[in-house]
Amino acid sequence: MNDQVRELIPLALWGHFADLNAVPRPSKKETRVIAFIKAFGESLNLETVVDEAGNVIIRKPATSGMENRQPIVLQSHLDMVHQKNSDTVFDFDTQGIDMYVEGDWVKARGTTLGADNGIGVAAIMALLASTDIPHPSMEALFTIDEETGMSGAFALKGGLLHGTMLLNLDTEEDTELTIGCAGGIDVTAAGVYNHGAPKGTKSFKITVKGLTGGHSGGDIHLGRANANKVMNRILLMLTREFNICIGSINGGSLRNAIPRESVATIVTYEKAAPKLKDTLTALVRTIQDEYKITDPDLSVTITTTEMPEHVLDSAFQQKLLRAVYACPNGIYRMSPEIKGLVQSSNNLARVVVKDGAYNIQCLTRSSVESEKTDLANAIGSSFELMEANMTYTGSYPGWQPLPDAPIVKLMSDLYLELFHAPANVDAVHAGLECGILGANYPEMQMISFGPNIFGAHSPDERAKISSVQKFWSFLLETLKRIPAKASH
Repeated sequence: MNDQVRELIPLALWGHFADLNAVPRPSKKETRVIAFIKAFGESLNLETVVDEAGNVIIRKPATSGMENRQPIVLQSHLDMVHQKNSDTVFDFDTQGIDMYVEGDWVKARGTTLGADNGIGVAAIMALLASTDIPHPSMEALFTIDEETGMSGAFALKGGLLHGTMLLNLDTEEDTELTIGCAGGIDVTAAGVYNHGAPKGTKSFKITVKGLTGGHSGGDIHLGRANANKVMNRILLMLTREFNICIGSINGGSLRNAIPRESVATIVTYEKAAPKLKDTLTALVRTIQDEYKITDPDLSVTITTTEMPEHVLDSAFQQKLLRAVYACPNGIYRMSPEIKGLVQSSNNLARVVVKDGAYNIQCLTRSSVESEKTDLANAIGSSFELMEANMTYTGSYPGWQPLPDAPIVKLMSDLYLELFHAPANVDAVHAGLECGILGANYPEMQMISFGPNIFGAHSPDERAKISSVQKFWSFLLETLKRIPAKASH
């Protein structure tokens, strides 16, 4: 079905997207896609550089008549989030993404699509390979590991890039011109606990699934259910009414994805099982009613399973459930300056409790550095009460909006001219590499834009075909309008 995608307009962009999606490219395993992009640049006889981190820079001279324009940087990241539905059989390490066209959308079968940020990468590839598109001197910057720490952007050294304007192609709504973003930090609670012997005769597996999920920054304001929070709520409620022991918990997957699934094993007595199931059914109906708009497919099942060899010590079990319950999740504070912008939030991304050890991961975001630290400390405090070992890693800065920058005026005016409506010039509550890149290139003007990509970081990810066409035309016209170099 990928041949369907290659027939879409613009042909060059979609063709390169199909080529890219044939290459496995999970974060921190980008060796194959780095080699793919390097070979692509060299095949065009363009200067191609791979830095120590694995970022790829490809330079292309200006087309005839554009030599006096300011040099630009076009930037996208090579890695993608690898997520699949639990019932999808797919090996991300060996298989290319299985795409199909449905109406005005490109989708993937049971997995993430990789449009984030593959559409941006494909657009840049199309420009590099073109022979008839006017453009100033440009540097294509393909970074690695954006989705799990932005280590590629962090490692990019100053002085490698010569452009004065950077166009980041990683925004996911075609009405947006992004000029600022939130910073983030990973907050992790970990430790060990004492085993206990199962007290009971019946073992059950509880599964929370069918949640909508989504991007832990861009979708956090939508109020979607978090599978880790739902599971913890269920377990705490059950411990208050029944003598249950928890054998294990495994919820969530990636720190930047709102958790969609969680699985736990519990042990109870045979005689309590019927009432426990009735209580669970009633609680699930309540939760489903609360999330009927945002998560209409939310479901919770309980099935018998093998008796675990060990369970959580009862004292630790209560501390754990209360700490997770107290952990902030979702919006923490809205921006008082920019209407509708989430200023600070937390995503309780991962809860793993098994075999005497636990690991709980959060991604905390804020466009205000001091508030990011304050929220991280609040999360840490809830887990320090259970004597967890706290680590705070992967901190990255936000991107301070500069609404009066020439590139912002140029593109906002051009958007109005082309589409007869004003663009939404705004900041986003998600991490973009612009904030990090700006640390080593403080004089470089930056802006981010892109086509409509919905459901990023989940198997519901999809790219709107007509919006990609709109994005492509906007990009090409922007390149024509890049101003002349400053005279000295």
